[in-house]
Amino acid sequence: MPSLTAAQASALEIYDTTLRDGAQAEDVSFSVEDKLRVAQRLDELGVHFIEGGWPGANPKDIEFFRTVKTIPFKNATIVAFGSTRKASNSVRKDKNLQELLASGTPTITLFGKSWSFQVTDALGIALAKNLELIEDSIHYLRSKDRRVFYDAEHFFDGYKANPDYALQTIRRAIAGGAERVILCDTNGGTMPWEIREICRIVKQECPVPLGIHAHNDSEMAVANSLVAVESGILQVQGTINGIGERCGNANLCSIIPNLQLKMQRPALGNKLTHLKDVSGFVTEIANLMPNKRQPYVGDAAFAHKGGVHIHAVLKNAATYEHIDPAAVGNRRRILVSDYAGRSGLLEKVEAYGISLNKNHAKLQELVETLKERESQGYQFEGAEGSFELLMRKAMGSHRPSFQLLGFRVIVEKKQEHGLLLSEATVMVKVGEVVEHTAAVGAGPVNALDHALRKALEKFYPQLREVKLLDYKVRVLSADKGTESKVRVLIESGDHKDKWGTVGVSENIMEASWQALADSIEYKLLLADR
Repeated sequence: MPSLTAAQASALEIYDTTLRDGAQAEDVSFSVEDKLRVAQRLDELGVHFIEGGWPGANPKDIEFFRTVKTIPFKNATIVAFGSTRKASNSVRKDKNLQELLASGTPTITLFGKSWSFQVTDALGIALAKNLELIEDSIHYLRSKDRRVFYDAEHFFDGYKANPDYALQTIRRAIAGGAERVILCDTNGGTMPWEIREICRIVKQECPVPLGIHAHNDSEMAVANSLVAVESGILQVQGTINGIGERCGNANLCSIIPNLQLKMQRPALGNKLTHLKDVSGFVTEIANLMPNKRQPYVGDAAFAHKGGVHIHAVLKNAATYEHIDPAAVGNRRRILVSDYAGRSGLLEKVEAYGISLNKNHAKLQELVETLKERESQGYQFEGAEGSFELLMRKAMGSHRPSFQLLGFRVIVEKKQEHGLLLSEATVMVKVGEVVEHTAAVGAGPVNALDHALRKALEKFYPQLREVKLLDYKVRVLSADKGTESKVRVLIESGDHKDKWGTVGVSENIMEASWQALADSIEYKLLLADR
């Protein structure tokens, strides 16, 4: 097998383990199709290695490696992951090693124990035997014309407990033919200054390029990865959005822009602008709630709410933004709140195509309306659909698509263990036509939603595209008990857009109606554009 060129050996490598280590996160379960789609997006992003899974662990990963062979990748190499052989097996009879070879990947990442405590207490074998397992497992895979990366599991804990033995495990991996040695902070408890010092020592000892694989149990995974690069590490391993077992892995969505924009270490070339899209894609495929406060790629990463901040950012973004959001595919957001003032609101109004002077009476009227609504408990930061409707009403440019004449919701339970029945009746007026409909649903809000759609879809068939994506209720003044006001936030969407709407009332159904009605009105507003 040809050795790496000097240029290849010095280039920084991004190794993504979202599909293997990330899939071990609580609440995450990827199907084979999910994994294939994520792998393609990671390849488009420009990562160098994609760890597809452990082919000996489950049928799903076996199927992934079988299918992924048929997909052409432009940038990434697909990697299979597994462990050194069992102490009771020879390399030729070890099921794990044979599954790794059967996966067909040109590169295999093999992990072994570097912490003497793990060897004696977890594996229950002699320290010398573990060294034998490492070397002959790697040598066997190399003899089958595979590149091998060695994950030195628990390396930093192992080095702190028994540095001589931890270094022996690395020497034996290299003797077996490992082309990379990855130093793993498996328990995620090592501090950056420890990472720096240990990496410095190991780099002097190790003749092959090193990598870093950090977990986030002490909130240090990103910092530890960057310090390792600063210390001469070549390969950085992590996951998109930092998903992974326990507290997660090193977050590539923070590491990559930090490398490129802060440390001037190119990692993805010109693909950095795709980072937010890939982050959102993985969140969606993993069926997780987005972390809006995630650095760089979160929706709130470049969001401004305070009036002083907004005023300054509109003059010069560098006053409160450490990078241009577009560099990572994100965007600046001016949040709508009673902190914003006229400058922030003017920015929002102009974003909707309405040209106003800063001293226009309508703008001041909107400021006052907004402050009054927020004093009542409305919140428009997550409900920009409702805000746009409020703004257009204040400007006199909105024409309602329908008029509510009344609604009624009935929740009935006939026996102690009987099913709940929720039924809603809605009467609306569209033009001169009055429509009176009823519908049932899984709950009172669902029934009301069904009844409203049923009444309006014959007039506006495009409403069939709308789906309710999220529904949240927050009690605003708990001191009043069941008489407290509640705020309902609804997220809706169609095949193209997503939008949020809000309602506030002491009655949860009234608040839900406000948010539902705004959701329908906003969809029809989008259709008219």
